[in-house]
Parts: sequence; structure tokens; C-alpha cells
Amino acid sequence: MEHINNEEIPSAPATPGTPGAPLFGGFKSERSGNGSNKYKKSLLKNCKCFGVQEWTLEDGALPTVTCSLMPPPPPVPLAKKIGAEFIGTFILMFAGTAAAIVNQKTNGAETLIGCATSTGLAVMIIILSTGHISGAHLNPAVTISFAALKHFPWKHVPMYIGAQVLASICAAYALKGVFHPFMSGGVTVPSGGYGQAFALEFIISFNLMFVVTAVATDTRAVGELAGIAVGATVMLNILIAGPITGASMNPVRTLGPAIAANNYKAIWVYLLAPILGALGGAGTYTAVKLTEEDDNAKTNASSNHPSFRR
Repeated sequence: MEHINNEEIPSAPATPGTPGAPLFGGFKSERSGNGSNKYKKSLLKNCKCFGVQEWTLEDGALPTVTCSLMPPPPPVPLAKKIGAEFIGTFILMFAGTAAAIVNQKTNGAETLIGCATSTGLAVMIIILSTGHISGAHLNPAVTISFAALKHFPWKHVPMYIGAQVLASICAAYALKGVFHPFMSGGVTVPSGGYGQAFALEFIISFNLMFVVTAVATDTRAVGELAGIAVGATVMLNILIAGPITGASMNPVRTLGPAIAANNYKAIWVYLLAPILGALGGAGTYTAVKLTEEDDNAKTNASSNHPSFRR
């Protein structure tokens, strides 16, 4: 009988939006006997038996089973990635903007908490449904940040951003048709000074991208709960900055409704601050991310120090 050695296979950081490594995912962590974290790829799911010899009682031979590792899944075609990115961004823009419009139309019946929940839930379900196809960037700031950190190919950036912008415009005009005349509640404009708006958009975009980078590129983070983590971050940011800036965090969240409503007030804030904030958040997590040596040292010391993740 032939056997497969159960060798440990180290995981590489997920490369968002590229074949074989979606934006949200990674190998599950298992703790080995010496206390260090190792990452194993399940052999059971990738092992297939393709030959079994008959068991003959006369010669006392056991049946021989031969196994081989299944090849990795085929890469996702770029056209499907762009299509999934368009649909995901459309759903997010429609849901997030519609909540703000309905809240204004009903004189605040949905409340800030309702608007934050609507957008957070939209982000969560889109990541869970399309993250394995396109990476569910949904945001030019996210796409640019991953490309800058070499987690995403620059040659695909224009196509991703093009799909995101087109989806935002289509969603905005769909809302304009449904909620005619188009209510100004769907447009993100600052209620205070431009400096305050820029600072808030920078900070909440920093927060968002810090969390996205953690769950997308670090196998030690809670990759299985990526949709919940990112959706909760979006909700938190809207509760913080919603009354002041509308909590865009996303250039296309502002661009589409601005075009449909012909309202470009302070649009430079919403195009520039989220990108700079996202770059800062992604770069900061990369700087503080544990290396393999740091992780081993942390594990060895964990017996003397309590931690939420042991």
C-alpha cells in the first residue's frame, strides 16, 4: 500500500484577486506539538483514490489503494472577476445609497444606526458571495492599496476601477429612477469644514483598510470571518463619521451619486482622502504584521502571558 507523507505545507499570504488566492481566505491554523503555529492544507480534500486492486483471499493480499494529490482549482477568468466586481459594487452602492435616501425621505425613520447596518450588511454578504471570485474589492482605494503592496497586479487595476465606477453610476441612476426626483440624501457632502471632512474620511478609510489587510493577507487573522469583520468596521465608521461626511470611505460611493444628482461639492475630499487613508492603513498593518520569527517567539511566551488568541 502506497502512502502519502503528511508533510506540513506552509501557507503563503493570500494575493487578493489573483488566481488561486482570493481576497478573503487562507489556510486554517493548527498548533503543532512543539507549540508553534503551523499551517496545513487538508490532504483529505485533495486526495483522490484512482485504483483499487481486488482482494484475493487465496494469496492473502490486502487491496492496494493508490492516491494522488488533486491539482489546484483552475484560475478564475479575468472576465468573471470583472463581472463579479461590477455586480458586487452595484449591490453595495444601491444598498448604501438607498438607505440614506429613504432615511431622508422618511424624516430620519431609519436613523443613523439603520443606515450603518444596511451598508455593513451589504458589505458582509457581498464579501461572502463574491470574495472567492473577484476578491470583492468594491472600492478603488482598496484596489490601489493592494496593488501598491504587491498583493494585486497593477495591470488589472484599471479594469477593476472601471467596473467599480461604472457600477456606481448605474446604481445611482437606478436609484434616481426609483426615487424620482433624486433626493440629496444619497450624495455625500460635508456638513462641516473641508479640513474636518478630509481628516475624518482619511481616518475611517485607514481603519477600514487596516482590517481588510489583516483578514485578506494574514493567515493568522480571522479569515473565515472576513465578511463579518469588514462589515462591522464599515458600520462602526458610519456611526462615527456619518453625520459629518456621510462616511464614504470609497471614491465611487461619492462619484456615482454626485454625477446623477449633479452635485460635486467637495468631491476632491472624497476622491483623495479615502485613497490616502487606505494606503496608510494597508502600509501600517504590513509594518506591524508578525513575521514567522515573531510568531514563534510570541507562541513560546504565551504560556506566561494571557492572550485572546493562544
